[in-house]
Amino acid sequence: MTGASGMLGRSVAQTIERNGHTVTVLQRRPSGLTCAEILGDITDHQGIQAAVKGQDAIVHLAAKVSPTGRWSDFWDVNVEGTRNLLEASRQAGVTRFIYVSSPAVASSGAAHVGTSALPADPSTTKTHYARSKAEAEQLVLTQSGSDMLVASLRPHLVWGPGDEQLVARIIGRAASGSLRLIGSGAALVDSTYVDNAADAIAASLEQAEIIDGRALVISNGEPRPVAELLRGLCHAAGFELPLRGVPTWVAKAGGSMVDAAWAAARLTRDPPMTRFLAEQLSTAHWYDQRETHTLLGWTPTVSIDDGFGRLAAWFRTGQDR
Repeated sequence: MTGASGMLGRSVAQTIERNGHTVTVLQRRPSGLTCAEILGDITDHQGIQAAVKGQDAIVHLAAKVSPTGRWSDFWDVNVEGTRNLLEASRQAGVTRFIYVSSPAVASSGAAHVGTSALPADPSTTKTHYARSKAEAEQLVLTQSGSDMLVASLRPHLVWGPGDEQLVARIIGRAASGSLRLIGSGAALVDSTYVDNAADAIAASLEQAEIIDGRALVISNGEPRPVAELLRGLCHAAGFELPLRGVPTWVAKAGGSMVDAAWAAARLTRDPPMTRFLAEQLSTAHWYDQRETHTLLGWTPTVSIDDGFGRLAAWFRTGQDR
């Protein structure tokens, strides 16, 4: 599998091992896991060929994840990297290929209220990340019906101890006093505790024949108002959610200006706001999980509230689970 140095990738590798499988991981830096490890990059053909040799299944999590950056960088890693891995997997006789995607591949900025996984559409996505993931997902799913079973899983807003994406960014802004609510904070959003996401991805390996050619959204199935979700994450780290808010139209307009400024200056650090982020924090995004549960034979075991408790315990001890 790829991407095991990140929070979700580590958890997936450990879950698959607990399920009785032998795991080999490919990533650019050491993961610290006990499984077999190959250091490399998915843009490196030689490294990929070494990683997939003798493997029965591939779980592909590696990706460039950032709110900013050059399109060519996203293309090279997320699209061409996935293409390289698909080709090498076919040549090596891999029988199952699970691609870890994102609901953003089907997001045009409109609300998603109780929907299932909509088709990936690069033309309507709002960021380089989402567009590149959409194009990569399409590459994967076109292999359906071949000797290699393929599926795409789209975990929504994964968080938990050690998260360097969602949690780290929210807590960082809370610590600096720059975290603000967009609009009323009442928009309902799904999120996914990391253990649940890992269990679902591991289950997809066992159900690969059933889900061949499909895309499935994964979440806890517990939509919460944005303000409640942010408050829970902040409280876990010992911060209070600020009561000050920014009108939605102001955040979107400001995000558009920031997008333009960051692109013109080719800045790589995280911007304070983007148009996409303003839309995500003010628009409902929650998904019908019944099909996902049925096809994967999986249901979440850690509730949102229990996840907040585990995250708080991790912050108190300063240690990994």
